[in-house]
Amino acid sequence: MKLEVHEVFDAISKAKNREDKIQILKDNNHHAVRDIIKGGMDPKVEWLLPKGRPPFKANIPESAPSSLLKENRKFTYFIKGGVGKDITPVKRESIFIGVLESIHPADAELVLNMVAKKIPVKGLTRKIVQEAYPGLLS
Repeated sequence: MKLEVHEVFDAISKAKNREDKIQILKDNNHHAVRDIIKGGMDPKVEWLLPKGRPPFKANIPESAPSSLLKENRKFTYFIKGGVGKDITPVKRESIFIGVLESIHPADAELVLNMVAKKIPVKGLTRKIVQEAYPGLLS
């Protein structure tokens, strides 16, 4: 069974050593985890979203209608050079808020931190990421 994205990062934050963190990343090598890391840690990823926290209503954890494992496909609308270059800023922000409102609140916080270019979890370093996912970061 796949862990939700926030569960992967929770496990990394609780891991005792570097090797365990790398193994958790390798065991959970899916696009959503990679996207959160790349979006938050890679300086070449430029977000086309306003700074700050958008107005959104966080979902109830037990009833989130979607998952970041599915919704991460929409990230391409929010980055410079993505498919959303012809979308108006208002529409882009509306899609972004829709993503935040449809996923688990802990995953929504990960997405907000990613856009703010904050490392998703304490103890995760570029070196650990590069060892687990070679070539992911610029």
